[in-house]
Amino acid sequence: MKLLIVGATGTLGRQIARHALDKGHQVRCLVRNARKAAFLKEWGAELVIGDLCKPQTLPPALEGMEAIIDAAAARPTDTLSMKQVDWEGKVNLIQAAQKIGVNRYIFFSILNAEKYPEVPLMNIKHCTEKFLVASGLNYTILRPCGFMQGLIGQYAVPTLDNQAVWITGESSPIAYMDTQDAAKLTIRVLEVPETQKQTYPLVGTKAWTAEEIIQLCEKLSDKTAKIARVPLGLLRFLRGFTRFFQWTYNISDRLAFAEVLASGKSLNASMDEFYQTLGLDPKETTTLESYLQEYFSRILKKLKEIDYEKSKSKKKKKTPFKSSV
Repeated sequence: MKLLIVGATGTLGRQIARHALDKGHQVRCLVRNARKAAFLKEWGAELVIGDLCKPQTLPPALEGMEAIIDAAAARPTDTLSMKQVDWEGKVNLIQAAQKIGVNRYIFFSILNAEKYPEVPLMNIKHCTEKFLVASGLNYTILRPCGFMQGLIGQYAVPTLDNQAVWITGESSPIAYMDTQDAAKLTIRVLEVPETQKQTYPLVGTKAWTAEEIIQLCEKLSDKTAKIARVPLGLLRFLRGFTRFFQWTYNISDRLAFAEVLASGKSLNASMDEFYQTLGLDPKETTTLESYLQEYFSRILKKLKEIDYEKSKSKKKKKTPFKSSV
């Protein structure tokens, strides 16, 4: 199948591109910067320069495509606002798909987006869902709540480095998923007609609180984490403060989403129907225990090798002084 992947340089998008290529699909990626996306070309993907916020650049990317996988999202450091990228940009892409005739569209939203209209990111995702449903395209909406890859920098690395692990408020249990599993499920969706015009959760095998993840990191690393808590009141103050400056709007909107993660309300859902529809075994889904176990085993092995090389190097050094008899 000829696929256009949007957001292919991101954590999730690159895994989708890699898996699609491995499955034999023809992959085209809409990118803003060809240099930063060079690895995709090396993998075998076609690169087309374009921008969701510049609708005139979209038709060349869509021409000849059979399906769109939309994994794009605004980053906190982007010069464009979340509204410009995640709402106006997505509207541009959906409308362009209608005009060109690319009927199949997979969109990544957020689990429980409709429950938080006061949170900009959640509200934008929910509005995009409704716009896509009304478009008449053969959509599939996938609703993740978090990916395991983000936990390495947040919990694993600080634990290993004896740095502070920051957590906020009352930790919400979150069912994190490995992006490689998410990519596999996404490509499988294209192969199953029953997934058209459907919405599914995209979550891991178990919901974990921040405290539980820290305990797991401590167990696997044999280290004690230094936990630092950010009061929810401070988070709200920072959110309000960053709204004063246009260049920090994205940060403010992300802080609003952080309040959801600190609310104590679980982000989880049953995947039974989804796995049954796809004909896949849920037991093949990566658990957080196995994901972190693999990470810590690899890192600790590398650290031991470095220590061994250092000690070997020291033994080879000769003293400039001769021992006296």
